Amino acid sequence: MTHLHVKSAAFREALLQSERLRIYIFLGSLAFILAVRTLRTLIAFSPENLAGLYLFIFMVVAVGIMELLALRSVQRTLHGQRAFGGAFWYLNIFVELSLPAISIVTLTTTAIPHDFIPLLNPTFLLYFLLLTLCTLRLNPKLSLLCGLFSSVTYLLAAWHVGWRPAINNLGASVYSPQKAVVTYALALLIAGAVVAVVARQFRKQVEAALREAETRREMEHLQHDLDVARSIQQSLLPRSMPRVSGWDIAAWNQPADQTGGDFYDWQPLPNGRVVVALADVTGHGIGPALLASVCRAYARANFRSQASFLQAMEAINSAVAADVQEGRFITFVAAILGPENPEVQILSAGHAPLFAYWLRHDRFDLMEAHGLPLGISDPFVSDPPQTLTLGSGDLLVLTTDGFFEWANANGELFGTERLSESLRAARTKSSAEIISTLYQEVLSFSGGTKQMDDLTAIVLKRL
Repeated sequence: MTHLHVKSAAFREALLQSERLRIYIFLGSLAFILAVRTLRTLIAFSPENLAGLYLFIFMVVAVGIMELLALRSVQRTLHGQRAFGGAFWYLNIFVELSLPAISIVTLTTTAIPHDFIPLLNPTFLLYFLLLTLCTLRLNPKLSLLCGLFSSVTYLLAAWHVGWRPAINNLGASVYSPQKAVVTYALALLIAGAVVAVVARQFRKQVEAALREAETRREMEHLQHDLDVARSIQQSLLPRSMPRVSGWDIAAWNQPADQTGGDFYDWQPLPNGRVVVALADVTGHGIGPALLASVCRAYARANFRSQASFLQAMEAINSAVAADVQEGRFITFVAAILGPENPEVQILSAGHAPLFAYWLRHDRFDLMEAHGLPLGISDPFVSDPPQTLTLGSGDLLVLTTDGFFEWANANGELFGTERLSESLRAARTKSSAEIISTLYQEVLSFSGGTKQMDDLTAIVLKRL
């Protein structure tokens, strides 16, 4: 393992866990090999075998101590403590790979010709175990380097015990020790290359799994944040609508996402009247939701402090224009009404159409906006507020375009005509029932298509 390939906290942890597993396997393998060597010495006891066992125990203990130090370093790093540096890891790697070569050099016997010692010493197989474990380091370049180092150390060990290549005897059999040792060295080099390929593939899979897990965690965090934002935004909506004598007032909101850019609100005015408002911020999501909350705060502050309806709208527009970025705006409509008074003052900043239903004439009027949306320009460009006189059963309906722009599977919009017909069919119901009926009609028309925009409605019905 090396610190040079740590890309993220998650990858670093995965790399450390993989290195810890590699050390456990290697220590277990050493213990098993030592046990087999000890058993073989006891069965075929001789002074030469006993001396070889003592030397092997010494090498295993020395390497084992270094492995335990490496394991301790891994554990400390996993727990956030300072560990050994990269130089120690490289030293540990090359000491491990030197163990088979040292064993070939030191564990010699007079019973085998020198040329055959590199071929018949069983510790040669340790190379393949060590190279296989290199895959757990998830480092292709290091695996290739380990294969090269193993090949070189094997040739040096063979040379030290008396092997010489068949330079002057090229016609020797391929099974001769002069050529077989070279073949073994090439096998170690090829094994290192194969291990590098496998390590690269393992690394890709680990990185892909970590990216997927990281994405999942980010999505969960985002979902949590959106749920919190939705909860906060929904808590800003009025818990109940005002009770104004002579009027039945209801409102409803359903965002397209966890958060939306629509809102409705109401508040009492110092003169005893009530203002109800509806707004639609361009777009939907967290950004429009934040802007909607800001607009709500501006509206609440200015409707109570300004002398006239138009002045309040001008002040709200100035505040919004100072905040919004270019290309963003808010359509906003407000209506002011009082108890036992059939008159409603209405002023729309870019919000249209506005639906007025006259029961005695069974007629709908679709009114246009009186001024530009909030945030488009400062000062506020608008006509004066419009005054409507509603009779018994008359309706003033304020909706966002999410209702009449909801399309079915064929791409056909619900439209203002269907919306008017739905309102007409429900005209005898209460304001809350009218909104519910309208929503059910839109939902039925959509045929299950996804809601693409926020839905908000206010119904003012004269009793």
